[in-house]
Amino acid sequence: MMPADRLTTLEIRAAEQENTIEELSGQIAEQWTVIERMQRKLDALTDRFLALEEQSAPEVPVTKPPHW
Repeated sequence: MMPADRLTTLEIRAAEQENTIEELSGQIAEQWTVIERMQRKLDALTDRFLALEEQSAPEVPVTKPPHW
């Protein structure tokens, strides 16, 4: 293989790798957006669950044990 052919092959590989890196970076950015949205939903659901749990928890009266 001629040195010019090797150089062309390396340039092609470098360009392909650059495209791959850009694609992966874009996918990571999209996934991060999804993760943030899911985290906000989880936080909202957790708050809602805790509020419902507080509302439904029966008030336990403070009484003396029967042996007193």
